[in-house]
Amino acid sequence: MNYFKEMFLLFSTGMWSHTMTVQDYQDLIDRGWRRSGKYVYKPILKKTCCPQYTIRCHALKFQPSKSHKKILKKMSKFISKGELPKGEEDGEPMDSGCGEAGPREPSKVCHPEVKCAPITDIQKEVAECPTITEGQKKTGDAAPKGSETSQKDPVSVPDGRTAAAAPKPGMGADPNRPQCRKAKDLRKERRLQKEQMRQHTDGVSSIVSPAHPTATHTNQPKPLEEFINESLPENSSHCLEVRLVRSNPPSPQFKASFDASYQVYKLYQMAIHKDPPDKPSESQFRRFLCDSPLEAEHSPDGPEVGYGSFHQQYWLDGRIVAVGVIDILPTCVSSVYLYYHPDFASLSLGSYSALREIAFTRQLQKQSPKLSYYYLGFYIHSCPKMRYKGQYRPSDLLCPETYVWVPIERCVPHLENSRYARFNQDPDAGDARVLKDVGRALVLYRRTVMPYAAYSRKRKGSSDESEVQQYAGLVGQDCAERILLYRS
Repeated sequence: MNYFKEMFLLFSTGMWSHTMTVQDYQDLIDRGWRRSGKYVYKPILKKTCCPQYTIRCHALKFQPSKSHKKILKKMSKFISKGELPKGEEDGEPMDSGCGEAGPREPSKVCHPEVKCAPITDIQKEVAECPTITEGQKKTGDAAPKGSETSQKDPVSVPDGRTAAAAPKPGMGADPNRPQCRKAKDLRKERRLQKEQMRQHTDGVSSIVSPAHPTATHTNQPKPLEEFINESLPENSSHCLEVRLVRSNPPSPQFKASFDASYQVYKLYQMAIHKDPPDKPSESQFRRFLCDSPLEAEHSPDGPEVGYGSFHQQYWLDGRIVAVGVIDILPTCVSSVYLYYHPDFASLSLGSYSALREIAFTRQLQKQSPKLSYYYLGFYIHSCPKMRYKGQYRPSDLLCPETYVWVPIERCVPHLENSRYARFNQDPDAGDARVLKDVGRALVLYRRTVMPYAAYSRKRKGSSDESEVQQYAGLVGQDCAERILLYRS
């Protein structure tokens, strides 16, 4: 049975969820809710000092930025040569927000694990506990595209002199020779010439001409999967595996690796969050990152691994070095938390895991077309350390009043002027999914499910209508008519 026990905290509204369908939770996070273990909460943005806006990335359209490519190359250098970069981590851990965040976990039974390297389609093997293997392959030149160096006139300086001296005789470009061209353009031209010669010799009977499509393909940006595959070269000093294990209900693999995973969490909390040794207890770890209200579900048109709460474990040479907690939902992969061994902080594992989770979302979308978004938790513009989530583009922020998604580029100017902002600029737009008739909200009273209208008749003189009205406005019509609000 799905029901909530209600709690109101300072600057947030929260509910303890005993059990919940993945569709219920999908509807809730699309209205600004998040979970931490079994506690589901929604910040009150107008009251808090650091408003937290739900952010999602269009996984299928995502292209890694220069900083993302740098992180992948750093991982590649470490895996291939064993060189751990010096310095602090330059990426942020994938927490849900500023304080305690909530976990994300896998579905049911014993599900696939993601293994060493390239992002391939999820394959279900015959074994009882199948493994999703990302086979390693080395691709060609991974050098990022750069802008061609152009010749410029000397730059003027205030006293009339020029910043650069005139070239000496015999130096500089020869005006009688053709301008230098990129090697890539020369290769394309040679391919085109060869194809034209081949067609000329074979006669123009050839219907398909690969020359033009090849050029088009070369102009397309390299997909994320190729960059990830290149970061995991063969014959390397280290082996990195990513294993997906269901955390609720716990799979055999999750149980077998629980102690090792907990030890990494404990070290992370003490080193990164400066917790005393006795604070990161095992019960806290279970409650915060392992417990989940989400039911494990499977659907004919869903991903093979199913829906629910999972841990993505990063194994380096046979030991866990990082764990990403995720929820797989009907239209998204939702990132809940990431923790890692502090010895590997310089590898930017927060950002690296986000890139892997975006690639994983794209992988799942091949099996379930509507699952195409990656939710990064909350975007906090007023907290500079939390703005990094806006670098995973294209991305949208959720309007806190109309609950429509707005491209982040249109939201940032409003957030520069005010910490709290309504992103939907249509003054007449409202909440399209608000429950207009509070009597239709479902409540659980004395172990009996009933609409609020029937409950209020039983409890004559009940004065909680405004409270139920507020609850229905926060969760929306769909959830108010499906999720049971506990009444004592």
